[in-house]
Amino acid sequence: MVLTLGIAVSLYAQVPKGYAIGDAVANFQAKNVDGRTVSLGDYRSQKGLIVVFTSNHCPFSKAYEDRLSAIDRKFAPQGYPVLAIMPNDPTIYEDDSFENMKVRAREKAYTYPYAMDESQKVARAFGATRTPQVYVLKQTNGQFILEYVGTVDDNPQDVANAQRHYVDEAVTNLLANRPVPSPITKPIGCAIKWKN
Repeated sequence: MVLTLGIAVSLYAQVPKGYAIGDAVANFQAKNVDGRTVSLGDYRSQKGLIVVFTSNHCPFSKAYEDRLSAIDRKFAPQGYPVLAIMPNDPTIYEDDSFENMKVRAREKAYTYPYAMDESQKVARAFGATRTPQVYVLKQTNGQFILEYVGTVDDNPQDVANAQRHYVDEAVTNLLANRPVPSPITKPIGCAIKWKN
């Protein structure tokens, strides 16, 4: 019994805790591909923010790129823009280097900022574990409150066969002042590559 508990505790210690639903998110900064610093404070005029931890090398991240652009085109005009953050250690995958992020953002014509979390502090603060992993924040009384965390939808391989569009559902409900129907879903993607 003691051995089992010890194993459970050590496994739990490796998982970033991060924010829980209903928590206020602290201000953060990351370096955008245009060289400017992006911060949560930049979005004070918005109703909320869709934060997506994503990467260049991960096939799941690539599969969701067009969907994220569609989400940004749909919801940015309504006050919920997308902010993509690349949390990986680029020494593990050259594809995830800042230079390659710039190339990817240009090639795919991202409609939203794509920023590098060089210190990995932002991903750790959120408790992110995968790319892609989405956090929907609603601005309430000057604070950004976590309302949804998880995956974009229920079919990474084929958008046409997705039954549930979780991020779309979350933001649509928040815009209508309704609770998010599924506030937590399991992120589907590649494990974040942490620095040693």
